[in-house]
Amino acid sequence: MKEKYKLAFCLFEYITFGGMQRDMLQIARMCMSRGHQVSLFCSAWKGEVPDDINVSVFAGQGLANHLRCKSFVKKALKHLDANKYDAVVGFNKMPGLDLYFAADSCFAAKARERGFLYSLSGRCRTYSGFERAVFEKDSNTEILLISEKEKDSFIEFYGTDENRFHLLPPGIDKNRLATTDAPQIRKTLRTELSIGENENIVLFIGSGFKTKGLDRAITALSSLQPALLKKTVMLVLGEDKAKPFQNLVRQLGIQDRVRFMGGRFDVPRFLMAADLLLHPAYRENTGTVLVEAMAAGLPVLASDVCGYSYHVRNGGAGELIPSQFEQEKLNQLLYYMLTSEKKAEWQECGRNYISGTDVFSLPEKAADIIEAAAKKNRKKNLCMTSD
Repeated sequence: MKEKYKLAFCLFEYITFGGMQRDMLQIARMCMSRGHQVSLFCSAWKGEVPDDINVSVFAGQGLANHLRCKSFVKKALKHLDANKYDAVVGFNKMPGLDLYFAADSCFAAKARERGFLYSLSGRCRTYSGFERAVFEKDSNTEILLISEKEKDSFIEFYGTDENRFHLLPPGIDKNRLATTDAPQIRKTLRTELSIGENENIVLFIGSGFKTKGLDRAITALSSLQPALLKKTVMLVLGEDKAKPFQNLVRQLGIQDRVRFMGGRFDVPRFLMAADLLLHPAYRENTGTVLVEAMAAGLPVLASDVCGYSYHVRNGGAGELIPSQFEQEKLNQLLYYMLTSEKKAEWQECGRNYISGTDVFSLPEKAADIIEAAAKKNRKKNLCMTSD
């Protein structure tokens, strides 16, 4: 009979439409489906609390975000010490973890770019300490890696043993796959939004408008020739502070060409109704939405800094914006993709690539590694008890 484990999942803040948070819930539910007990601990939960998982909120205290995170970590560690778990899984960097799900990029690398004075700040010292606790050479924390591109940075700064990294496949939901009724879904959604069949829908998806390059996307849209702009609309899906970007839209005089749709639970409908996914991110550890778009048969225009941009390249599912970013280059690529005769080719190549690539099994693979760590910990604890 397979052993059942008591697992603790920790994160700083739950946001309904966050990609890491979605992965966390998928992994938690996969572990629960195998009979394990999962408890979630966070400092804040924004959104509806699921009724199938035990959630505890240890509210962090402090005026600054890093102080609230520090306060949460102290409370969480106290609870974890008092209530023995077979494995502790973190979705943010913090001490006391058996496993860390590496959704964030290397903080030390970003701090170095900001210079010496920043390294003296309380914020930098706090987050650097959290990261060091996970990645330092003497740490035993296993790392669930979702993007190969960050591994070298962690090894460079901390000398992390390469054997501690476990690369996971993307974890997209199968409801992102284009269905046989995709043409009808496309037609229905366009009718709901009063968008004509011959108009172009450029889709921007992501909670984190600044990091994901919404300003770049809006500027590129405004650069289109008047005739093309008139028959193109950008739909922005995601939860974030929209006002600065709405102001930019007004400044560029394209208020009738951009619609802010908020966070949505019906993303697959938009993927099937759109003509192009635009994702000109400044930074992006993965970019799961790129793979989701490919699964739906939606051509992709994205920054090559995205961890999952290689899927777009390898699959021939669109175009990539070079790392030495130039707004004019993005403008040209957007115009090219909206007017190109290669649209059907990009669609078909994306779908074919996804059909032959494992992009779904992240929850299963993560649960396997968590179980192995929990088994190892339980065996070690039993040995210590018998001694």
